[in-house]
Amino acid sequence: MHAPNRRATAVGAAALLLATAAVAAVPSSASAANVLTNPGFETGTLSGWSCSGGLGSVVSTPVHGGSKALAGAVSAADNAKCVQTVAVQPSTTYSLSGWVRGNYVYLGVTGGTSTWTPAAADWKQLTVSFTTGAAQTSAEVYLNGWFGQGTYYADDISLDGPGGTPPDTQAPTVPGTPIATGSSATQVSLSWGASTDNVGVTAYDVYKNGTLATSVTGTTATVTGLTASTAYTFTVKARDLAGNTSAASNPVSVTTPSNGDPTAPTAPTNLVATATASTQVSLSWGASTDNVGVTAYDVYKNGTLTTSVTGTTATVTGLTASTAYTFTVKARDAAGNASAASNALAVTTPPTTTPSGFKQAAPYLYNGWGNPPAAATVMNATGIKWFTLAFVLAQNGCNPTWDSQRPLLNGVDQQTINAVRAAGGDVVPSFGGWSGNKLGPNCADATALAGAYQKVIDAYGLKAIDIDIENTDEFENYTVQDRILNALKIVKQKNPGIKTIVTFGTAISGPTDPGNRLIEQSKALGADIDVFTIMPFDFGNASTDMYAATVSAANGLKNKLKSVYGWDDATAYSHIGLSGMNGLSDNNEVTTIANWTAIRDWANTNHIARLAFWSVNRDRGCAGGGLQETCSGIAQSDWQFTSITAGFTG
Repeated sequence: MHAPNRRATAVGAAALLLATAAVAAVPSSASAANVLTNPGFETGTLSGWSCSGGLGSVVSTPVHGGSKALAGAVSAADNAKCVQTVAVQPSTTYSLSGWVRGNYVYLGVTGGTSTWTPAAADWKQLTVSFTTGAAQTSAEVYLNGWFGQGTYYADDISLDGPGGTPPDTQAPTVPGTPIATGSSATQVSLSWGASTDNVGVTAYDVYKNGTLATSVTGTTATVTGLTASTAYTFTVKARDLAGNTSAASNPVSVTTPSNGDPTAPTAPTNLVATATASTQVSLSWGASTDNVGVTAYDVYKNGTLTTSVTGTTATVTGLTASTAYTFTVKARDAAGNASAASNALAVTTPPTTTPSGFKQAAPYLYNGWGNPPAAATVMNATGIKWFTLAFVLAQNGCNPTWDSQRPLLNGVDQQTINAVRAAGGDVVPSFGGWSGNKLGPNCADATALAGAYQKVIDAYGLKAIDIDIENTDEFENYTVQDRILNALKIVKQKNPGIKTIVTFGTAISGPTDPGNRLIEQSKALGADIDVFTIMPFDFGNASTDMYAATVSAANGLKNKLKSVYGWDDATAYSHIGLSGMNGLSDNNEVTTIANWTAIRDWANTNHIARLAFWSVNRDRGCAGGGLQETCSGIAQSDWQFTSITAGFTG
């Protein structure tokens, strides 16, 4: 988890190990030639660069060299990421450097290494090297700030190495005018003349009335799902491997013939509710008949189509508790004829019940620095039963170890686990975090990553794991995001009953774009995540009301979970976790004892799943001491935040 300052010593050691390992395998070296376009922004434009949210601009001051520089106007929901894709040569080492100013400024290559500075009041050079893969021919270089941290500046960016084949930016020629080779009441077959391309055409996109209807690799297509006796206009565009798309072909207009089957099915009968819950209703009805055959039933909620099924049962989800709904069903045949509506069924959903589910109070304990306390001492003083033990990282590829250096077995971390369990508690290991050599980018695919997680699960017989997804290498790398989610899906399948937690940053209003995507993909991929934990701090303003900001962020997360999963409030809250930062944060925000008590009480009132903070190592008083690894920077008694957290019951 959490703060960028939290383990400089561990990261430094990991970097030394990596530097030593790098001597063993030496790929071809890149000759010194900057292959970036507009590296100093001296064109006065962003030529060659693309910035998220339109937040990048070229300024005349401050500059490092020349007369222009890049300004990234970071917002609370967008880190103003500016990227450039360049052609590179396979198996070649490149050096990336740039001069930056601002707070939390990052320089890196997508899917590879990155570097950052927490604060640069004046120009500071960042440098990182990477080696391209055996078949890699392009690389995306990026600069970005961090959410809510203010504008950053960058200048004189350099990617030293040999250039590769320039990217393909030439679109295919326009396809020939399509002609209709056949039609029926519900479909039209088309053909057209082939396009040409400097590399090769890979697909043709067929548009119906301006909307994409289908994509094919050849020069014929059949568009289905049409309506009888209806006029349609079709066009075709060609597409190449690089995604370049041609202009549209000339249009062809086709009117489908009249329906050869004008007879609609009979109306469904005896619509009844077979089960109801606060957010869903299950329905069944008597089958319809048709002169040809019924192909589907359309279920309507308050007059609006809500789902279609082929059988005579359906479950309508995404409802609201204690709310009246009216349902009807219509039958449909292959020709698109729809029956009259069934009988209307009125159903009122029951009120919500508070889900019990998984509950965990588990502050972070870290053996890497910060004078880690004896776990049993803290447990005896506070009553806490769980700790989140940080951090499992990668060593030598996809091999899990503590902080990329301490072994899973027979080391200080296993001793901590043994001591916690001997005192009647347990641990949830945290994988990843803000920095370091993480498993997500290092494991080749979801199966390998799940295997790495499984090694840790098997080593300790775990009941839960926490995947702390942060920074540009995991949180903002959507390939790695999906790899993590698919790996957790495998873990759930192989370990019945294990709980999976994902932890990530947030804005005051709720999840940022990468967080929203993470939630959406968890549903789309069927990852079955138990707890979505946000880290409500480092918002960028020292005067932030940390209780109000935490509640706002949590409610933003709740609303996103409701939208994606169709849950009611209570169910969404039961899948939420909060992981704060006790005392002083990296941005000089202050979470006081009173704040944390109020947050704990709010968490209990709303029955969320998990409460944690960074970290037990810092749960000691040092009023006026600033940001420290061993204390909170505020006046408090030892383990006071842990004692408050122990009162979380969900």
